[in-house]
Amino acid sequence: MADDDKRRSRPERPAGRSPRDAPAGRSQRQDQGERPIWQQRVEMQRDPDREKSPIIPESITPNDVDMVVRVQLKTLTAENAEMVARHLAMVSLLIDQDPELAHKHALSAARRAGRIAVVRETVGVTAYTVGDYPLALRELLAHRRISGSNDQLPLIVDSERGMNRPDRALKMAREADRKSLTPAVRVNLAIATSGARLDLGENELALSELEIPELNPAKVFDYSPPLFRAYSNTLEILGRTQDAKKWADLAQRAEVALAGKPEDVLEIVEEIEIPKFSERPKFDPALKAKPPFEKKPFDNRGTGKSNRGFDGPSRPGRSAPRGR
Repeated sequence: MADDDKRRSRPERPAGRSPRDAPAGRSQRQDQGERPIWQQRVEMQRDPDREKSPIIPESITPNDVDMVVRVQLKTLTAENAEMVARHLAMVSLLIDQDPELAHKHALSAARRAGRIAVVRETVGVTAYTVGDYPLALRELLAHRRISGSNDQLPLIVDSERGMNRPDRALKMAREADRKSLTPAVRVNLAIATSGARLDLGENELALSELEIPELNPAKVFDYSPPLFRAYSNTLEILGRTQDAKKWADLAQRAEVALAGKPEDVLEIVEEIEIPKFSERPKFDPALKAKPPFEKKPFDNRGTGKSNRGFDGPSRPGRSAPRGR
C-alpha cells in the first residue's frame, strides 16, 4: 500500500512524452515572449537600400541554359541553383534587346552565386555591354583566375581601352599564347589590339595586328565580317581608300552570305591580295601611291590626332567582341 501511495502522489505526465522532450528554459522563453539573446545576435540584417532582383517570367526554367552552365551550379543548393540558372537564362534573352536589364539579372545571379566562374563571366560581359569598364575588367579577370580560360581576353583588353589605358591593353594581350586560342577568340583579340594601336597613333602597326591567318577572303566564318570591316576601316585611316573599299564590300557580301545559308563555311569568289607575314606588298610606281608600310621615325608615327579607333568603346555600333 505504501508503494501505491507514492505513485499517487507523483504528478502525472502527458501520455506519450518523455521528460527529456522538453528543452531547457522553454517555460522561461514562453513567459518572456522573445527569442534568446544568442539567436538575436546572429539575425541577418537586411539592407533597405539594396536593389530588388528583376522579375523572371514563370515560363523561364533552368533548362533554358546550357548543360555546361547547369553543371557549374551543382555546388549550390537546389533552390539557389534554380534561381541563378533562371537569371542567367534571362541574360541570354535580353543581352541584345535590353542590355541594362540583362545586367541587372547578372548582378542578381552574382548575389546568389558570386564564386561560380560562369556567373562572374556573365557579369563581366554585361558590364562591358553597358559601358561599365572597371566592373567588366574586375569580373572578367576574376573569371579567368577561377576558370583558367582566356576566352574573354579580348573583352579584358578592350575594357582597358575603355578606361583609356591602351598601353596596359597591349600588355594584357601579350599574356596569352595566341596559338592556343580558338580562331574566334584570336580574331576578336586582333581587333581589340588593333584598336589599342590606333589609340596610340600607331596606325601602321594597327593594320599589321589584323593580318592574321583568319584574314582570308576565300572562306568566311561568323567572325570574318567584323575582321574584314576592321581591316577596311584601318586601311581608310591610312589613306588607302581603294583597298579599304574592297574589304568593306567583302565584309558586306560575307554578312549576306552568312545570313542566307546555315553552313559554317561558305565559299566566296573574290580575288584580293592578302599581305603575308614575312613580306609587305611591293610599291608599284604606276599606282602613284605611297608604300602601304612606309617607315617613319618612332616619334612621328600616326596622324598626331586624337583617335579612339574604328571601334572605340565610346562609340555605338562598335565591332568589338561581345563575349558569350
